[in-house]
Amino acid sequence: MQNQINEISLFSLSFALIPVVFVFIIYTMWSLKTGNLLYSLARMLIQLLMIGYVLTFLFQTDNSWLIIFLLTIMLIAASWIALGPINLTNNQANQQKRKLFSYAILSILAGGGFTLFIITQGVLQLKPWFMPQYMIPLAGMVFASAMTSISLVAERFQAEWVREGNYTEARNIAFQASMIPMINSLFAVGLVALPGMMTGQILSGVDPLIAVRYQIMVMLMLLGSSGISAALFLTLAKSSLRR
Repeated sequence: MQNQINEISLFSLSFALIPVVFVFIIYTMWSLKTGNLLYSLARMLIQLLMIGYVLTFLFQTDNSWLIIFLLTIMLIAASWIALGPINLTNNQANQQKRKLFSYAILSILAGGGFTLFIITQGVLQLKPWFMPQYMIPLAGMVFASAMTSISLVAERFQAEWVREGNYTEARNIAFQASMIPMINSLFAVGLVALPGMMTGQILSGVDPLIAVRYQIMVMLMLLGSSGISAALFLTLAKSSLRR
């Protein structure tokens, strides 16, 4: 098996734009606004180029405090974004939002941080513990999964609380709803789609059976972080989520 990934030249990469050109043509033919499409493409290119340079620097660093700082920024950003769907209309909305923000940080830190610790120190046994090549991508996946589950569980809890008026019933329905995307991905993996990490490893020449082990690790990691974080947030934010 080939153990080295094929390097993509900029010229070769430009061929990937061909399907996008067809999408742009459809937008134009149907008199749709193309501004958002072009803006999103430009942002994607700029963001990925920037993160490429940042990761190149981080992967070469031996400074654990720099990695901790980056993880903290990721945690704060995930916690803030998670509160997006929450709608508070009472007189103390700002105060409640601050409480919910602290609850989101605690939930993602506890659920995601615990899961990340188990994976990096128990499964992978990283040496040093902050090895950037592993820690940063895995932390990104963990925090993003926890963030999404908190957004879903908060939005659904508010809707069910208005409809049911019963905390336990609203909590249970909201938690189950927040887990649907993760449960569906467990059903689909290997049948409907090969996940990104597994696909990347296979394209890099890694033995498929080794890639499967890594993907199992990732799926369990995401399930754990999303479930624990959502449950903790519901418990901590019991009163603050009520409109």
